[in-house]
Amino acid sequence: MVSPVSPVSPASPVRNGPRTAPVRGPAARRRTGRPGLGWALPAVVFFALFAVVPLVLVAVLSFTTWSGLGSPEFAGFDNWVTLFHDPVMIKSLWLSVLLTFLGVAVQTPLSILLGVWAAGPQRNRAVLSAVFFVPLLLSATAVSVLWRALLDPNFGVPSEAAWLFGDGNLLGSRTGAVAVLVLVSTWQFTPLHALIHQGAARAIPAVLYQAAEIDGAGRVRQFFHITLPQLRNSIITSVILMVVGGLTTFDTVLILTQGGPGTDTTITAYYMYQKAFKGFEFGAGAAIALLLVLVATVVSLVVVRVSGYDKMAGTKEGM
Repeated sequence: MVSPVSPVSPASPVRNGPRTAPVRGPAARRRTGRPGLGWALPAVVFFALFAVVPLVLVAVLSFTTWSGLGSPEFAGFDNWVTLFHDPVMIKSLWLSVLLTFLGVAVQTPLSILLGVWAAGPQRNRAVLSAVFFVPLLLSATAVSVLWRALLDPNFGVPSEAAWLFGDGNLLGSRTGAVAVLVLVSTWQFTPLHALIHQGAARAIPAVLYQAAEIDGAGRVRQFFHITLPQLRNSIITSVILMVVGGLTTFDTVLILTQGGPGTDTTITAYYMYQKAFKGFEFGAGAAIALLLVLVATVVSLVVVRVSGYDKMAGTKEGM
């Protein structure tokens, strides 16, 4: 009598059968859902044409003298030597770093608090959030024109509140002009960073807060011991965006202060504009632009390295 043979399910391993080699290459990418290199090709071409090639051309132009007419003439390191001996250039670098630091110091706590609040269940939260995010819809030029009209010492708010603003000429002193630049950038860009923190706060598991309530933790302790640690990645991302944006800002200074009074608000990007498009020294302007790119890159890499942003890893396959 022959004993029945139990069927082998497809999932059960075959001990004595031939081993199947692991699937690699395009078949494996299809199985895991990872896109191939072809999907990145359009972005790579776009980045090369509009970022890498112009940057290389600027680097070449920085070693020449050119007034915008005729052909550039090779000048060696003359532009760079002049650059590092220019007191206005050195001052503009320190001023750019100062404005960036003040922007990070002011916008980071404000955006965290607003983002966490907007992620909660408060009444009319959606309406108030929409109103607060209006500055994101405006261009930097429109925002600068608006604030210049509001702060006009003759017809603006300072003229109606002399008890608070004195003579009302806030842009007539270095301290006042720097404070105005920080205020305007904070008003315009804080909603963007608050939106980043709002999305991160909504992704925090509610079970963490429920466990904290059971342990008797109040809202303040929950904020510092749960919310802030969970927002670490979004804070790092926000700070990097602030650093890059602060070092490369230009239009706000152009419209509000034009580098004044004197050279007290002449940041590096605006000084580049003065050299290239007002003084027609395009070689010197290219050197300043390349130096600004290098400074912004170094500062961003330092932030990434110190904060551990480079060790952040996604929890999903393919991320």
